[in-house]
Amino acid sequence: MKITNTFKQFFNSEKTSGILLIFCVLVSLLIANSNLARSFEQLLNSNIGFRLGSTAISYSISAWINDGLMAIFFLLVGLEIKRELIGGELSSVQKASLPVLAALGGMLVPAGIYFAINHGTETASGWGIPMATDIAFALAIIAMLGKNVPASLKIFLAALAIADDLGAILVIAIFYTEQIHWQELFIAAAIVVALFAFNYFKVKSLWLYLIPGIFLWYFMHHSGIHATIAGVLLAFTIPIGKDQTSSPLEKLEHSLTKPVNFLIMPIFALANTNITFEKGMINGLTSPLALGIILGLFAGKTIGVSLFSFIAVKLKLAKLPTSANWKHVIGVGMLAGIGFTMSIFISMLSFSDNQHITTAKFAILCTSIFSGFVGFVYLQSLKKQNG
Repeated sequence: MKITNTFKQFFNSEKTSGILLIFCVLVSLLIANSNLARSFEQLLNSNIGFRLGSTAISYSISAWINDGLMAIFFLLVGLEIKRELIGGELSSVQKASLPVLAALGGMLVPAGIYFAINHGTETASGWGIPMATDIAFALAIIAMLGKNVPASLKIFLAALAIADDLGAILVIAIFYTEQIHWQELFIAAAIVVALFAFNYFKVKSLWLYLIPGIFLWYFMHHSGIHATIAGVLLAFTIPIGKDQTSSPLEKLEHSLTKPVNFLIMPIFALANTNITFEKGMINGLTSPLALGIILGLFAGKTIGVSLFSFIAVKLKLAKLPTSANWKHVIGVGMLAGIGFTMSIFISMLSFSDNQHITTAKFAILCTSIFSGFVGFVYLQSLKKQNG
């Protein structure tokens, strides 16, 4: 197995930041249920902007965090995935196909469960909610397991979560986006083509990728498609070369790891977990809406990821990650049930009724916590059994 040292450092850093991330979640929940809730919400909704020539660029702080800072996070993870595709754990077609097929199962089965429960109701449009895995929190949980799980399993989860999020972005673009602005989308596509041309002609200067990358993010954001996909697209254009230790990809990864893990992700957690607990929320967990989310995220993700992985391996379309077994894959399926950010985002696109949105958010929060806890304990127990 070829796991790069930089990838190990990436996850060691995530393990350390995982505790900080969970702490920020607790702080955010405390703020949302205190006298500071309104002030905090106003802060997140306040606009920050600047002028670029004759163009005024202004977004809310929440938008800067979720669309801007998260694009940097996706850039970092995309760099690591590219590294492993070029010369690591994902370098063979069989190994690279497993996370993609597992992600497909982890989307179809949860959506099917939700739709079966909510078919014919006013909440049927929320079928996309349990399809998404929150890559940030899922990676933080598995990183905290350290050496208790194979390093290849962490790469598998990272690749699965990226494929899952890209799938969720496509679902949003096709089914939940009211309007796609094709001119901006074509400009974004042209920038991606130009960046790949730079790579082909062996342009090594990072600035010649990062500056167009900023414009890529801007036009992707204005196209109506979730802007975080710009981070992944940019990552796959960064040169890696034969000598990975001195490549532009390596240099950029080293520059981003600590800021992402110790600044961007804690800020993200503070801004996105501020859910106010209201009377009747517990009773709402038995509604078709909540049950569809709960069963879709936890049971659906576990079954979908495990089943599609099993089928892919048996049909010899894919191989299990090195040193991992089927029990490990089941554990990854549980962690994939951490829906959170993207699930909450889709819930806000699915409903106009505030009560439905509140119920969905609470169900997502409860299930994500449960999935993360059960997945962590389960994978931890496998180490003890093997030891």
